[in-house]
Amino acid sequence: MDTILAPDRKPVVTSLGVVAFALGALALVTPLTRAEFPAARVGGLLALAAGVEVLHALRRSTAPARREATIGAVISMAMAVFLINAPFVAARALIIVIAGWFALDAVRNTVGTLRARTQADRSRRVLAALGNSAVTVLILLARGWLLNWVIAVAGALRIFGIAWNIAMAAVFTTTTADESILTELGLAEQPEAAVIASEVAASEHARAGADRGWTAAFLITLLAIHAGRMSVDVTLLGMISPAVAVLGDMFIAVVVTLLVLNPLQMAWHGPTRWIERRVWRWHLQQAEAAGSPWITRITGAWLRFRLRLAIRLRETRYSLPAVLSLGLQRGLPIAAVIAATVPIWGMSWYFDTENWAAGMWNSWAESRTDTWREAMINAVLAGQGGAATPSTFAVTPEGVESGDFSFIVIGDTGEGDASQHVLRDQLLSVANTPDVKFVVISSDVVYPTGAMKDYEAKFWLPFKGVSRPVYAIPGNHDWYDALEAFAVTFLQPDAARRSIRARVETDLRLTSTTDNRIHDLLSEAEQLRQAYAVPTGFQRASFFEMQTDQFALLAIDTGVLRTIDPKQQEWLEAALDRTAGRFTMAILGHPFYAGGHDLASGDEAFERLKQLLLHHGVSIMMAGDTHDLEYYVEPGSSPAPATHYFVNGGGGAYLSFGTSLAWPERPATADWAHYPNLADVTRKIQDRTPWWKRPAWWWTDRFSAWPFSAEWLSAAFDYNVAPFFQSFVEVRVERSANRVRVIPYGVHGRLTWGDLAASDGLRASAGGDRTLVEWVVPIKPANNSP
Repeated sequence: MDTILAPDRKPVVTSLGVVAFALGALALVTPLTRAEFPAARVGGLLALAAGVEVLHALRRSTAPARREATIGAVISMAMAVFLINAPFVAARALIIVIAGWFALDAVRNTVGTLRARTQADRSRRVLAALGNSAVTVLILLARGWLLNWVIAVAGALRIFGIAWNIAMAAVFTTTTADESILTELGLAEQPEAAVIASEVAASEHARAGADRGWTAAFLITLLAIHAGRMSVDVTLLGMISPAVAVLGDMFIAVVVTLLVLNPLQMAWHGPTRWIERRVWRWHLQQAEAAGSPWITRITGAWLRFRLRLAIRLRETRYSLPAVLSLGLQRGLPIAAVIAATVPIWGMSWYFDTENWAAGMWNSWAESRTDTWREAMINAVLAGQGGAATPSTFAVTPEGVESGDFSFIVIGDTGEGDASQHVLRDQLLSVANTPDVKFVVISSDVVYPTGAMKDYEAKFWLPFKGVSRPVYAIPGNHDWYDALEAFAVTFLQPDAARRSIRARVETDLRLTSTTDNRIHDLLSEAEQLRQAYAVPTGFQRASFFEMQTDQFALLAIDTGVLRTIDPKQQEWLEAALDRTAGRFTMAILGHPFYAGGHDLASGDEAFERLKQLLLHHGVSIMMAGDTHDLEYYVEPGSSPAPATHYFVNGGGGAYLSFGTSLAWPERPATADWAHYPNLADVTRKIQDRTPWWKRPAWWWTDRFSAWPFSAEWLSAAFDYNVAPFFQSFVEVRVERSANRVRVIPYGVHGRLTWGDLAASDGLRASAGGDRTLVEWVVPIKPANNSP
């Protein structure tokens, strides 16, 4: 298939082959798992398999075999990169690029049939060409869930092909390294050269222990640095994050060595090999004649240096431990420099291995969130007598029973840096006005993993001075620690204790969370609540409702995968029934519209949730998750009123510049608005982007970062300096005027229409760029189902 095989060679089971086969099996069943982006998970598995193929390619016994395997690994890695970034790649571009790589491999194997030396090799290449061609066609034709299966099967087959090649390929062993180098230099018959080569090889083996000790010390140092920088809890689970970060550093080190440093060395050694041969001949002659001792010492040192590098490089081809050892020795300093300087680049998740750990927790949480939440709800209900009542998951802030009142909704707050604190004065100014009765955080209270250690700096301190009750629904990041810190902060103490215990039982107690830890978490939350005087701890779940005579508010936890479990579904349907005759607003963890697109399209569970809310006449649907402010309106069909959708995730996290940079020509709704606007975003990026980032900005500005998304590449321009475009909204329920007003605020106060980009229809009715923005929705009896 992708290697030149010995015609009489039989398959050999090796550890790398077994690993590759296991990766293929995991890729095959990916669509059956609860992955948010199945293609991205297939890409991750394919990247690991490509890495395995690169390692084994170095060990192939012939140059053609090494070349064939390396080309195949490069193609596999290129596919993997696009699949891993599937959420950030233009949909059509993903299909074209992945299909194109399979088509390229089909062409490569077709050409290979003409060069095949045996019938068996020719047959294998024909099958590979036909298989890749079939996959190419399927990818181009498949859509929706079928595309996920096609990508999974295609990825699995490619990985299985890698496993087969590993089983069939002949390899050298470490003991032949120094001899093969002398043969290439034409010195195989020179006993003096053999002696020198043996001495160098012996010294290399002698220093192996010291090298391993140096590498281990470097890794321990990196672990300590990551643990300190991430402020982890000293528990088994707590240390997993810095350990994953160190594994990421190791991966970067080996990749840099294999794909950068080693090729550079080979590129230098090849053209200068003729000089080395001449120096060898001169040196051996001088040594035999016992002449020019100081010159022979210099040439001898240089030749030994070259020989040492060549032996190390050659051993990486024949020994997996040698690959890892040399890769770590050479690459770890570079990986450490990359990790230390990532904040300077403004690309926080591209090479930041600490954020890779957050990605690992995302994969864990996305498959468990609904199970955890359902267990938590059952535990809380058991403590309330076993059955839910209208008040079980209700909150009752003071001052909303009669008259006019308002509340604040702010989303995606918890970065704990300038982008969060720059909004603090406006938040406090509005939150402490007499009409504001409570505050709701609509997603991602704390980044990156929702851990308790981050709450003081990223929640309690920024909210210090807020004297109204603070409620919250979790975002995906809040679920990464199994919602423990969120629960002790926002749930009533008994509900929090029961919820965490239920989660522990659901996970069969395979956790470091014990009753003592639950007690400590509750104590710490209470201590912080008293110290910062921010009112929290009123909910019984990660969702809640507030019902008044004319206005109802439902806060819905959509977890990681934009889903709700059966128990929350049961509560939601009952709560919606209780809203009959009231103006209803829903706050969710994920938006139905964002970036100009309908995010419910193609997501059956999320679409069902949207239709359920529409069926019950919900007038305003607001969500976080996307880090900006957006507005959409769907006109209703008489007599149903229009539905107003808001993205409200600009409360402190880095901004989603992709909304402004890549707004579609045909947005999902005719009337829309978003903040910040394109001109302001472009001006900030142009003012702040250094010369070495200019090509990336030019590509983003001119071609929307195709084939990737502008949102993905815009992370390179995430400058945490002024001007800032963070925002939140105030919702004013005005019974006296029979209306609800949604009023957005920026870092300098109320936003104007000049700050926003908007559709022609909305802008025409705005009254000018200096007009303050507000969206007014009449309070009318909704078309609710009984």
